[in-house]
Amino acid sequence: MVSNPVHGLPFLPGSSFRDPTKTAFHRSQTLGYRNGYAVVRRPTVGIGGDRLPVNQLSQAELDELANKASVLTYGQPKQAPPAEFIPAHVALDKKVLKFDAYFQEDVPMSTEEHYRIRQVNIYYYLEDDSMSVMEPVVENSGILQGKLIKRQRLAKNDQGDHYHWKDLNRGINITIYGKTFRLVDCDRFTQVFLESQGIELNPPEKMALDPYTELRKQPLRKYVTPSDFDQLKQFLTFDKQVLRFYAIWDDTDSMFGECRNYIIHYYLMDDTVEIREVHERNDGRDPFPLLMNRQRMPKVLVENAKNFPQCVLEISDQEVLEWYTAKDFIVGKPITILGRTFFIYDCDPFTRQYYKEKFGISDLPRIDVSKKEPPPVKQELPPYNGYGLVEDSAQNCFVLIPKAPKKDVMKMLMDDNKVLRYLAALDSPIPEDKDRRFVFSYFLASDMISIFEPPVRNSGIIGGKYLGRTKVVKPSSSVENPIYYGPTDFFIGAVIEVFGHRFIILDTDDYVLKYMESNAAQYSPEALLSIQNRVQKREAPALELENKQTKEDPGEQELEALIDTIQKQLKHHPCKDNIREAFQIYDKEASGYVDKEMFFKICDSLHLPVDDSLIKELIRVCSHGEDKINYSNFVRAFSNGPG
Repeated sequence: MVSNPVHGLPFLPGSSFRDPTKTAFHRSQTLGYRNGYAVVRRPTVGIGGDRLPVNQLSQAELDELANKASVLTYGQPKQAPPAEFIPAHVALDKKVLKFDAYFQEDVPMSTEEHYRIRQVNIYYYLEDDSMSVMEPVVENSGILQGKLIKRQRLAKNDQGDHYHWKDLNRGINITIYGKTFRLVDCDRFTQVFLESQGIELNPPEKMALDPYTELRKQPLRKYVTPSDFDQLKQFLTFDKQVLRFYAIWDDTDSMFGECRNYIIHYYLMDDTVEIREVHERNDGRDPFPLLMNRQRMPKVLVENAKNFPQCVLEISDQEVLEWYTAKDFIVGKPITILGRTFFIYDCDPFTRQYYKEKFGISDLPRIDVSKKEPPPVKQELPPYNGYGLVEDSAQNCFVLIPKAPKKDVMKMLMDDNKVLRYLAALDSPIPEDKDRRFVFSYFLASDMISIFEPPVRNSGIIGGKYLGRTKVVKPSSSVENPIYYGPTDFFIGAVIEVFGHRFIILDTDDYVLKYMESNAAQYSPEALLSIQNRVQKREAPALELENKQTKEDPGEQELEALIDTIQKQLKHHPCKDNIREAFQIYDKEASGYVDKEMFFKICDSLHLPVDDSLIKELIRVCSHGEDKINYSNFVRAFSNGPG
């Protein structure tokens, strides 16, 4: 076995040596098994197999060896007598811990104080762990003082724990029945006791003082009237001098708000403000004359005055940093009074003169605050749904219960049973449709169109009603503003598009020509010419036959000679050009004849010389039967005279 080379070297600080030959660093087993049970085994060697310097003994064995006395030498040791038992209520009797504390109490209904500091003494009785709170009596405090909380164990939390002397210390807060107490200091006995129990006390604090109590200790203030401004002089100088301003309060942004007029009076004698309402007849408001009574108006309040009870107390100079003065009321600027923003738009002449002399402001023009009525909202109809006429669908947007559109009654009475008929062909690329003919009927009373197709035998097409009475929209018009076909759109050669089908007008009946002649101003010259050409072609053979009969008829020769004589007689007299138009107005059917009674009325209105013998003879020749007169031949006698 190799000996330890460092054995015997001094083991001093800084002279410790490590054995370089040591290679085993394992630790001996401390557990073993006996009869199948794990038992603790005391190791005989240390780490790495080193010998232990001493046997490891338990603490109980060491204590027994330390206290074991030699029985043979000194005999059996005697047991010490037990200590005398003293109960807690005897040992801790009249031992009380005392703490100085305070709590803060709010004062809501006072102008001189907002909170109150109340100083108390907290006592802790060690014999039964009870506590009490006592408030020293302050003279003339007006508060019931003395015992605030009687002696009892005080709850610490909601779990049922109570305050113990271990929970008490200086500089902490404790809550008792909702009040928070601040412990600031304790007496000498309390300090010694807590330190003896191992509690480290916090440094003491200064007791908080009640501000109102300290204020009362100060000497009474002496009020001295300031000498820089004499209020009596202001009263005598500006008495009965009032600035009048005209203002509005615009509250239209809020629900049910409106713009109302007010008069603001500023009294120069005491710098007070009054706001009066302007009432109008039947405005629906109670006749209260004043919105705000005459009073001084604060402009800027101090920070502590935000919670000032203004509803029960008057604001004094202590709560106001700046009051409203005359320079704050300027025409053309808004001013906020008691939460309402008034806009001053005018003032009276005295106010203008005062501002010019006092502040040098000469330009105070009146501002127009009258609101212009907004333009009427244009009523827009919804898109057309395609059912029925546009006029019928639009009635659903005007009233809750739709009514039929109003009809032109006069037009219906004047044009009743008047129908314009046209012959048309279908413009279609299909060869079978080229020979199809259709009859268009235009009803003047209702501006409706119906189409009828005459049936043709062995054509393979069933004739009959092609389109019932309806208004037809022009293809160039919009859906919102439809333009319907009228009588001026129908003439020979015109193309009519009916719901996607194109028709070409080929011919008309005789009544259409008469209607167009009586309403020539409504038709274009091309339309009139197309109808006249077609009628002339149709009546050419009949006219030739009529001319032959006229040459052979002595009555016609007599008429022409009589007309020529009358024209020569009226050569130097002014001739009227509107004679034919006057007769055509009463000839509704364009037949060329009028009643005798109506004929003489028209001649009387035109101042025609019907008493002349030649004209009487002309009337006799133009008479057709006993009731009718051919006015077309009669007018010829007055149409070629000098114009």
